[in-house]
Amino acid sequence: MHYNITGRVFPIVEVQLTREESVYTESGGMAWMSVGIKMSTSTRGGLVKGLGRALAGESLFMVTYTCEATAGTVVFTPEAPGRVVDISLRENQSLICQKDTFLCAEESVDIKMHFRKQLGVGLFGGEGFILQEITGPGMVFLEIPGEVVERTLAAGEKILVDPGHIAMFEPSVSYDISTVKGVKNVLFAGEGLFLATLTGPGKVWMETMPLPILANKLSKYIRPKGK
Repeated sequence: MHYNITGRVFPIVEVQLTREESVYTESGGMAWMSVGIKMSTSTRGGLVKGLGRALAGESLFMVTYTCEATAGTVVFTPEAPGRVVDISLRENQSLICQKDTFLCAEESVDIKMHFRKQLGVGLFGGEGFILQEITGPGMVFLEIPGEVVERTLAAGEKILVDPGHIAMFEPSVSYDISTVKGVKNVLFAGEGLFLATLTGPGKVWMETMPLPILANKLSKYIRPKGK
């Protein structure tokens, strides 16, 4: 499988497949494709696993595109302006991602629900108790709103992040919630009462334009019907 990512604000992923090669995405994730590509829709692992993915922000059904010709092309586009991050995962290598991050992947890549057991993290961590866990081997493409900043944390190194700006992180990174100190900071700094504390070792990917922030900004310019 070969691929090409083009565009910055509204990128596309063009995947070139040879005969019998496959790639899959969530329902409605494909933009266009060449003749000779077969579509196959399933829950990929049964109803229970499909429901788990749905809780993690993806569709219940996933669509697999298999090349039946000598060569073919399938194009995928993200749902919002931002970046497409391509990562080649090793056997059993995993990423913990925010909801709705998965775009498409090779057949060998597995996606499932990741449940955060810590009460404070689940209640105040920005994305709730349920995230996505994506495991290799294989190539995976992830859609992240805005720009992406990568940070590799050494063992014991900490970084404080607004929870909405955490796109994904490696499982070796510890995720906890801390309160913002100072009454004026809580009331007037605009960061809320809680920040996420990420502790290394491991890599963290942060996004610059969380969709809830963008939606809130745009809502000021959208007039209700009848006004």
